[in-house]
Amino acid sequence: MSIVLQGSTSGSCTLQEQAIAGTTVLTLPTTSGTILTTGSSGQSIPKAALPTGSVLQVVYGSTSTAVTSTTSSFADTGLSASITPTSSSSKILILVSQNGLQKTNASSSNAMDLTLLRGSTNLLSPNFAGAMTETGTAIGNIISASVCYLDSPATTSSTTYKTQFASRNGTSSVSVQFANISTSTIILMEIAA
Repeated sequence: MSIVLQGSTSGSCTLQEQAIAGTTVLTLPTTSGTILTTGSSGQSIPKAALPTGSVLQVVYGSTSTAVTSTTSSFADTGLSASITPTSSSSKILILVSQNGLQKTNASSSNAMDLTLLRGSTNLLSPNFAGAMTETGTAIGNIISASVCYLDSPATTSSTTYKTQFASRNGTSSVSVQFANISTSTIILMEIAA
């Protein structure tokens, strides 16, 4: 037996029972709300209804364009991504894989310094150890730096995360995305708080 509910202005909704043996009970809640179902497009759980720790959105960025520096001043690596949080209480999980080359001149040592920024705010500055050279030669170390950071931007405005790099000794050459053959990536995940 079907039950037909007429809409307040037009249309109707039919509740159709399944052909089953025995008794099935559908208990309606005593509070107002929306029944969530699966099916065609438009029938999804609102982000605001998801529990703490849920991933609300994911943004991906990458670059394979080489950038080289011989200065100790931080410069953009070309790796960045922007995300617009759905709630000011959300956390942003940032996962970075930065590829590059640190090159040490003869009779010296050097390292590549890498930092992560939200806009112009420095979030952290991991340092990567340099290679010591042998007299009269130059050494280059291919590096892959991984950064994992949980940020609290406290905004619902578009927010850009990026990496910057520098030559620690300010004279030896360091490169990211060396020779345009390596790709650096950044993933931003909005986490419900």
